[in-house]
Amino acid sequence: MSLDTRLNALSDALLDPKLLRGKGLGNEIGFYIFDYAPEREPDVVKALPRVVQAVEAAGVRVGVIDLYQTVLGMLEERGYLDKALALEQTRGAAALHGALKPLLSPDKVATAVARQAQGAELVLLTQVGAAYPLLRSHSILNNLHERLDQVPVVMLFPGTYDGQQLRLFGLFKDDNYYRAFRLLPEPNQGVHA
Repeated sequence: MSLDTRLNALSDALLDPKLLRGKGLGNEIGFYIFDYAPEREPDVVKALPRVVQAVEAAGVRVGVIDLYQTVLGMLEERGYLDKALALEQTRGAAALHGALKPLLSPDKVATAVARQAQGAELVLLTQVGAAYPLLRSHSILNNLHERLDQVPVVMLFPGTYDGQQLRLFGLFKDDNYYRAFRLLPEPNQGVHA
């Protein structure tokens, strides 16, 4: 199934009553990964407003949470954004990552995401790739379990997910993560449609 076909089917998949109950098969948490080729990110970004509009027109409150903007907001709120940008420019990305690690712990980011998700019946996490390497996908999902266990969460993921392993951009292997279902997987590649 091509990405265009999957994007056209996405609003219907998000409106599936099983997904909206927030629980997967066997009563697992309702976390889903919509993975796609990283070079198709502009197509996903362009389609997202149409998808959200269709889901909201069906009466479901959608929380679209941009992880990159969440990180920037957290830094700005604490007065560190300009310092972080200067640090990256003078000392590089590795120094920036080390300096921001305590401020952007997965627990703190998950708390910020949960705060933004209040009132939502469905949460879409976007801009995962833009937030890398400051955020790791599996860490955010692991920390969201206790905060959003009754709300279905769909991570729009520029890379691959095979039901066990996340590979951001198809390159960077994240730790194993097996609690999410692939949403609209391509034939012969997924567990759950």
